[in-house]
Amino acid sequence: MFFRNEFQIKKSKARVRKFVESKKFQNFILAVIILNSILLGIMTYPKIMAAAGPLLHIMCNICVGIFTVEIALKLYVYGKNFFKSGWNNFDFIIVAISLVPTGGAFSSFRVFRILRALRALRLITQLERLRVIVQAIIDSIPNVGWASVLLLVIFYIFSIMGTTLFAADFPDWFGSIGKSMYTLFQVMTLESWSMGIARPVISIHPFAWMYFISFILISSFIVMNVIVGVVVNAISEISADIKKQKETNKLIANKTDLRQELFRLKEQIALVENLIEIDEEKIKRN
Repeated sequence: MFFRNEFQIKKSKARVRKFVESKKFQNFILAVIILNSILLGIMTYPKIMAAAGPLLHIMCNICVGIFTVEIALKLYVYGKNFFKSGWNNFDFIIVAISLVPTGGAFSSFRVFRILRALRALRLITQLERLRVIVQAIIDSIPNVGWASVLLLVIFYIFSIMGTTLFAADFPDWFGSIGKSMYTLFQVMTLESWSMGIARPVISIHPFAWMYFISFILISSFIVMNVIVGVVVNAISEISADIKKQKETNKLIANKTDLRQELFRLKEQIALVENLIEIDEEKIKRN
């Protein structure tokens, strides 16, 4: 009896898991997330809120209710394993914030109204490609950090050079190390660097073109490409890991299906044995 109840629970969880992990359910949740994001944007217009505010609030509450049911189903299916995934924790926190009341006696929690905009971030958790990019950026932080240190050293060196060479004629741009670094940051972003900064300096210091071109080549084209390369490499590695994980999950799912079939066969064999024993007893009585 115990094993039968346990089997029924596992069977129920398997059905719910199949439903939760189905493409239709995920697409439905994605559509609700998009709808909720659009509603949050529309609700920033006072005229629209004056005309249809209550309706928009009801629709937002329905979306939050759907998100809550989704999290509840996942908790039922995965149990404690649900919180082993950082993306699941992210979803859980966002939905929990959405459930915090912000009116009446709970007016002190109105700050959470600002955080409701974070619901749009759930698009990241629903779209695998976005998850890969975000995860790659997070995994690349150590290497990007060292590349940033290299970039900072380059900024410092060129700032000293710029302050020494151009401070007298252009104190607003190169009057100090801080001003020089800010000016070089503008040059690195290629925002009005030529007509706005480089050409006025070159008009007084003809050889300043070497300074600006060398800085742009090193900072914008070399170091920044290194950072991009680090992130792209991380994306490739994560994509490969996800592919391997999917293959592993398929094997696990196949093993689970085989175990369930074996369990059903055992139940059927036990039932047949019971029927045979009953028939034998009848024969002996006769």
